[in-house]
Amino acid sequence: MAMHGMRGLSVFISEIRNCQNKEQERLRVDKELGNVRNRFKNEKVLTPYDKKKYVWKMLYIYMLGYDVDFGHMEAVSLISAPKYPEKQVGYIATSCLLNENHDFLRLAINTVRNDIIGRNETFQCLALTMVGNIGGRDFAESLAPDVQKLLLSSSCRPLVRKKAALCLLRLYRKNPDIVNVDGWADRMSQLLDERDLGVLTSSMSLLVALVSNNHEAYWSCLPKCVKTLERLARNQDIPQEYTYYGIPSPWLQVKTMRALQYFPTIEDPHTRRTLFEVLQRILMGTDVVKNVNKNNASHAVLFEALALVMHLDAEKEMMSQCVALLGKFIAVREPNIRYLGLENMTRMLMVTDVQEIIKRHQAQIITSLKDPDVSIRRRALDLLYGMCDVTNAKDIVEELLQYLSSADFTMREELSLKAAILAEKFAPDLSWYVDVILQLIDKAGDFISDDIWFRVVQFVTNNDDLQPYAAAKVKEYLDKSAVHETMVKVSAYILGEYSHLLARRPGCSPKEIFNLLHEKLPTVSTTTIPILLSAYAKILMHTQPPDQELQSQIWAIFNKYESCIDAEIQQRAVEYLALCQKGAALMDILAEMPKFPERKSSLIKRAEYSEADTAEQSAIKLRAQQQTSNALVVTDQHSANGATSPVPVGQLSLVKVPSMITTENDTSSDHTLSQQNGALSNVDPQPPSADLLSDILGPLAIEGPPDATVQSENNAASGLEGGSDAIDGSAIVPVEEQTNTVQPIGNIAERFHALCLKDSGVLYEDPYIQVGIKAEWRGHHGRLVLFLGNKNTAPLVSVQAIILPPAHLKMELSLVPDTIPPRAQVQCPLEVVNLRPSRDVAVLDFSYKFGTNMVNVKLRLPAVLNKFLQPIQVSAEEFFPQWRSFSGPPLKLQEVIRGIRPMPLPEMANLLNSFRIMICPGLDPNPNNLVASTTFYSDSKPAMLCLVRIETDPADRTQLRMTLASGDPTLTFELKEFIKEQLISIPTAPRAPAPAAAPPAAQPTPQIPPNDPAAILAGLLS
Repeated sequence: MAMHGMRGLSVFISEIRNCQNKEQERLRVDKELGNVRNRFKNEKVLTPYDKKKYVWKMLYIYMLGYDVDFGHMEAVSLISAPKYPEKQVGYIATSCLLNENHDFLRLAINTVRNDIIGRNETFQCLALTMVGNIGGRDFAESLAPDVQKLLLSSSCRPLVRKKAALCLLRLYRKNPDIVNVDGWADRMSQLLDERDLGVLTSSMSLLVALVSNNHEAYWSCLPKCVKTLERLARNQDIPQEYTYYGIPSPWLQVKTMRALQYFPTIEDPHTRRTLFEVLQRILMGTDVVKNVNKNNASHAVLFEALALVMHLDAEKEMMSQCVALLGKFIAVREPNIRYLGLENMTRMLMVTDVQEIIKRHQAQIITSLKDPDVSIRRRALDLLYGMCDVTNAKDIVEELLQYLSSADFTMREELSLKAAILAEKFAPDLSWYVDVILQLIDKAGDFISDDIWFRVVQFVTNNDDLQPYAAAKVKEYLDKSAVHETMVKVSAYILGEYSHLLARRPGCSPKEIFNLLHEKLPTVSTTTIPILLSAYAKILMHTQPPDQELQSQIWAIFNKYESCIDAEIQQRAVEYLALCQKGAALMDILAEMPKFPERKSSLIKRAEYSEADTAEQSAIKLRAQQQTSNALVVTDQHSANGATSPVPVGQLSLVKVPSMITTENDTSSDHTLSQQNGALSNVDPQPPSADLLSDILGPLAIEGPPDATVQSENNAASGLEGGSDAIDGSAIVPVEEQTNTVQPIGNIAERFHALCLKDSGVLYEDPYIQVGIKAEWRGHHGRLVLFLGNKNTAPLVSVQAIILPPAHLKMELSLVPDTIPPRAQVQCPLEVVNLRPSRDVAVLDFSYKFGTNMVNVKLRLPAVLNKFLQPIQVSAEEFFPQWRSFSGPPLKLQEVIRGIRPMPLPEMANLLNSFRIMICPGLDPNPNNLVASTTFYSDSKPAMLCLVRIETDPADRTQLRMTLASGDPTLTFELKEFIKEQLISIPTAPRAPAPAAAPPAAQPTPQIPPNDPAAILAGLLS
């Protein structure tokens, strides 16, 4: 601060520093603020010196953390002062005290512009600094062209042009839609020829921002960037002031290489060769030295060069050189360098053919697991996890198990999970896998999730040869004095099922196994006791010949727990006691557990979906690409009794978009369309085919409406199905006569349909306002934000927004302001909860007034059926049992659809995928058919699974047969109709409205209460 001669300010600062406590400071500040406020009331008698002094005091108080809610006008007025001291404090105080939306800033725009276009370079720098710091929308609209001219001016000094480049960068980042950069490729290319490194560095920052949004327009800058990098690498014509510890402008080198990473490739062979020579020079010239500052600068350049090498997919020789250099870094004493080396080595795992080179440093990476710094240990763990494959899995997992005993508690859960995943994916044999998991449970039982011990149980159950070995191993662990409860669970399950396989071994009689397990009963929680009771029952069943003493002991335990307060324990005790009295029938009831079906590992899925940083994500992506070991059969967890757990009949479901097709309104045309489009009509049944799916997915009775309830839900808000008032494709819903004189911009129906497929975009726009939407969907919940943007310099008044929800949606809109200021945008959050499946849509009744124009529109909101879907991949083992469980109508409906829009099969598959219905390849042997699955979420029921089969005729792409099944009749009908609407193509030529057709007798019109929201909506839309 320039405070020369301001004695009052110096005294005030000294008094503040001498305050003994916070209360004294606050009293002194309040006294001074009161004094300044009184002085500003008599502004006419204030001299420029006094005003400057008081504004400095205000700024100092603000920097101490106190609120300063006055004096803003005085600070802004100092910007127009003719002298530098007053103008300086005006610019500084305005930058600190006012935000970009403050009304006072508009008063200063002309003064700031005059300073920018003026000849005083000091004033230009002050103005550019303030504009860059605030970066408001008004500044961008009014001053961006002048800043651009200043940047390109050849008469300005480099100091001013440098600030102009940074100011323009700030305006562009804050307001990319306002700052016009069209045609700037040539200008940026011109700026890259600048010899002054200060201007060049600032211009390079601007280029990075520009190419990050649109690299296609700046290909002409690519050779200039390479030339700049070559100049820096060769240290040609670099002023001494831009050389940092012997490194030529490291900041510019980093920015240049970052800009090059936005270009997908370099086609010109000369440019590519030059760039690789520069990168080779950087790699060869970087080493670890004792000077920390030089290390920081050189390593910043080096790691950016490594990122560029990976981006350009350089030759294997250069990749080997990069890995060798990183190998040096992970061996040095400086922890920061070791951390960077490990992190970048993890990222390099994604490069082809580099993993084998990284394996040479495996010993040093394992050593880093014992580093005192926890962040280095985490990076080493990520790197070992990423570089593991079939060849080195045994060594790495054994090292992880050794490290587990001494690892921090914060790392043990992650360490256990990764060791379990690696053991599962790359096990050389099953017995080794069992050993690893049991060691994990023994050493870190508190950090072992249920998923891990579920997996080992599944593998043991599915592999007969493994069962005796697993039973013997868990018995060894039970012999220890201290056994973790998770180990007791695993042991109880395995010994209960397979202890009879050890009966001939010493110490493994049924009574000895029972005693070994029963010793642990007092030490376990109520969640483990049911597993022990099951093990007791199975041991008793396997005891041949029967042992009366053992039977008495086990029956006594069952009798004891018959009155247990825990319902699960009590039920098992009662049932097992009753079963044990059935004699020979017990053998059939408590038979050995069946095999688990093959499924993707829940552990691997958990690792893939867990949050991770960039380096860890690289390792996880690599894991998905690698070949797994053939030793293990990958399955997923199932119900505790070992049977295949079917997906509950109410596990996933869908929603309904209003009809996107127009239909004839008279009775005859309605009948014709029903024949063409597969509406409920007689269709000749197809003979069953010889393939597997023909038995399971074979012809069913052509569906009719599930029930009247389904029809009432379908017809409540969008007009009755058989009626004439179904909503057409327009996104504006007319009410009575359209009297708006303001016409919308663009096709509103297309905007709505586009938002049905994506989560953000423009819903409506006219010359005065733009209504945008950004949405996030999770299960049956949705959160939409309406962006209401005033496009004009006058306010929009009488703004109203009312949501008209259908009966199946619960919606809550936050308060909408009555006035939208000029050039402003307001955000209105909207919460959505889906209650049940339906294709009806919500309507936004939106109105505003601009001048004498009153505009009222009704817009459909894209809270549609597919927003509450979640695609799911279903295997053959899951699909066929589920498909069989849906026996027929109304859970399984089939329809022959004619008059569909012809499209190739891949296009139809993409259409289904776009609506979150996932294609499941390989389930249908007929290549002309599609099988798909999805899940639907609603608040009233659990997630529902939906299965779809589409059979097409290659000779006639205008018809197909669709079969759809789910656990809910309404969902089945709604989803079938939803898909049909997307497939049918009917001409939409304008025609006069016809009277409504009478509803068919088979589909009676439901009586809807007049106060039902759906009925109100239907009346508004009719």
